[in-house]
Amino acid sequence: MWLREKFGVGVPVVGAPMANVSGGQLTAAISAAGGLGMLGAGSAVTADWIRTEGAIAAAAGTPYGIGLMAWSVKDHPEHLEAVLELRPALVSLSFGDYAPYVGPLQEAGIVVATQAGTVADAREAVDAGVDVIVARGAEAGGHGRNAVATLPLLQAILDTTDLPVLAGGGISGARGLAAVMAAGAVGGWIGTAFLTCVEAQTKEPARQRIIEADETETVYGTVFDAASRAGWPDEFGGRALRNAFFDSWEGHEEELKTKDSAHEVWVEGSKTSDPARASIYAGQGVGALTGQPTAAEVLAGFATYRDYLSAALNDGSK
Repeated sequence: MWLREKFGVGVPVVGAPMANVSGGQLTAAISAAGGLGMLGAGSAVTADWIRTEGAIAAAAGTPYGIGLMAWSVKDHPEHLEAVLELRPALVSLSFGDYAPYVGPLQEAGIVVATQAGTVADAREAVDAGVDVIVARGAEAGGHGRNAVATLPLLQAILDTTDLPVLAGGGISGARGLAAVMAAGAVGGWIGTAFLTCVEAQTKEPARQRIIEADETETVYGTVFDAASRAGWPDEFGGRALRNAFFDSWEGHEEELKTKDSAHEVWVEGSKTSDPARASIYAGQGVGALTGQPTAAEVLAGFATYRDYLSAALNDGSK
């Protein structure tokens, strides 16, 4: 198993790097439980935040990773400098021109991943020299493309390259992990399943809204990015829980980018994690979340994927 050979993980799960969710504690907890945790370094964090949270993630001595956005690194080179100082086992660079950063990371002994939402993205990743590709389907929470669902995308990318491929999007438990492993993925790139973990940085109002949501309640678009003014390129929208703010501004994103009063509404909503105004990113697997487990409990659930694989190989009865 590629993940075991590279990082010594026992469960083929990489915790997707989620800004404002995947801090050092969640990252460390996922790695300690047998997966590979990843720190979500959003554009608004400082280099010192990366160093501090990275130290927490590294304290137990288990491998971990860090996720960066290429468009943000361009404006914040200090983020990359901090990552190079920490030397995590894996770094994910996605969404923008990441090619200039692949070499320096690999020279530091770091495995480099990128998220691909189309076959064209995957081909660019191969040309850039990355070590592993994440086939990120449209079902996934957070930012990325809305072009192709996870299984069609995974199959197409596997047919395109011999690089190891992780699958992300809609994998809410062991059944989904078994499905992508059977298709040829080396593991799952899992975000939503960890949103309400006790170790996550998710604020309490958002936790409750996530637990209440079913699989039909996510939306994809650039409304929240237009409101936040964080700098996300329009080609990468985000999947989040539908709320009144999204419904009010969908189709009026250009106006929203310059509407200060609406920006303030979003900012205030984000400070309190108000479900009616804040951007609560989650994928279509959100309906599977029913409580606030530990990361170890989530990993233990994913570890049973072998049972579903065995059943499928035997008689498909499970």
